[in-house]
Amino acid sequence: MKPLWFFVAAAILLALYRKRAHLELTLKVGGTIAALGCIVYGTGAVHLPKLDEALKHVGGALGAWTYLLVAVMAFLETGAFVGLLAPGETVILVGGVVAGQGEIDIVALIAIIWVSAVAGDLTSFFVGRRLGRDFLVRHGPKVQITEPRIEQTEAFFAKHGGKAIFLGRFVGLIRAVAPFLAGSSGMPLRRFAPYDILGAGLWGTAFALLGYVFWQSIDQVLAAAKTGSLALGAIIVLGTLVVLAVRRVRDEAQRERILAWIDDAPVLGPVARRLQRPARFAWNRLTPGDLGLELTTLLSVGAVGAFVCVGYLVVLGPRELTPGDMRAMHWADDIRAGWVDDAARAVTSLGTLPVTGGLILLACAVLVARRRLADAVALGAGMVLTVLASHQLKGLEDRPRPSNALVDTMGSSYPSGHAAYAVAWVAVTVVVLRALPGIGARAAVLTVAILLAAAIGLSRVQLRAHWFSDVAGGWGLGAATFALCGTAALVVSSLRQNPRPTA
Repeated sequence: MKPLWFFVAAAILLALYRKRAHLELTLKVGGTIAALGCIVYGTGAVHLPKLDEALKHVGGALGAWTYLLVAVMAFLETGAFVGLLAPGETVILVGGVVAGQGEIDIVALIAIIWVSAVAGDLTSFFVGRRLGRDFLVRHGPKVQITEPRIEQTEAFFAKHGGKAIFLGRFVGLIRAVAPFLAGSSGMPLRRFAPYDILGAGLWGTAFALLGYVFWQSIDQVLAAAKTGSLALGAIIVLGTLVVLAVRRVRDEAQRERILAWIDDAPVLGPVARRLQRPARFAWNRLTPGDLGLELTTLLSVGAVGAFVCVGYLVVLGPRELTPGDMRAMHWADDIRAGWVDDAARAVTSLGTLPVTGGLILLACAVLVARRRLADAVALGAGMVLTVLASHQLKGLEDRPRPSNALVDTMGSSYPSGHAAYAVAWVAVTVVVLRALPGIGARAAVLTVAILLAAAIGLSRVQLRAHWFSDVAGGWGLGAATFALCGTAALVVSSLRQNPRPTA
């Protein structure tokens, strides 16, 4: 017996009963069937197949066809609202599992997921733009989407649409409909696209790497992924409630009513009067302003980087290799030539500690001269943490390097220090570009910096100094430490330094 499913069935039937006069016949029938299915499953009469056992054998069955399956599902999830019925994380995890089994390439898989997800979102966006507000006004009341709710949605997307698109990518039900609502509410494409591309890339990469790294324990990964999605959804709901509460408190009339109610309360009144002054002092100094996409991006990059670095550290033994390690080394050997190795040596020198450390010192000096002290501290602290963490992890993992290295090496193989230090090029570029106008110019320069960091990491594989997993772990470490310091600097810079309130 599974009591939870009886509660789900009861909730569905209660919703159908309360709104039966406003629902179409198809929704009534579909809801009734869903409730009956929950009841049958809850009795234990039906047992679903064990997904982890099925996924362990899916690689041999699908092979290269996995690319097509993942691409179609990633597109249809938002392009045809399939995500309302079947969240796409499971299919993305399947793709990562197949890549972990060595049947397909993880890099190509992530690229396909990214492109397909963005294509589906854009399709849904333009369908919403084409059908427009009139479609929602005409058909929305059938599913309780009234015109006042449409107006609320339009106001929400006008002010918070970008953050809703980015965060909604990680919550199944929101992900399926957010692009359509953004298009129908008139959100400009130039504002929709950057948030959507970033969110789709992080979403697809995270779940593909989950399946790829932990493919031998996929049942635990699925449970963790579902728990993480639910937790993120709960955080978003809680954050929304906090924002609404803050807005109500900021409204003078609402605030006066709340304070009057508290002051009249027999227990809360004396306590509130005693805490009023210190609370106001803390509120004026510690409430952050609107950090927007910048903070969300830093947190996401830091979380993904930490996951990659720690994930490889947990999964890999001192002498264990992934399919990607062997494949990357074979590719390096296939293109081996004197001029290629010479170019790799030149590129890898840009990831040495003297070069990247000098770059950070120069950038910090310029930032201090321009009175951007928080950015300078963030870059310096990020570099110091990266160096310290890299040395600590090398001693913890003690992983042997590939044989016949083409450059001098020392210490453990995991993680790659060059790859970790190479993230400094990206970090410096991000800080510098904050003052550069024009999103196109900033995107172009940032792309060059990311490609340089990628080339430095891959040069270590070409020179047989590291395995690819060492390089990926180094990238993750660098991204996590610099993002952590950048987040701290951004929050500190956004704190309000108001005058001390008078009595």
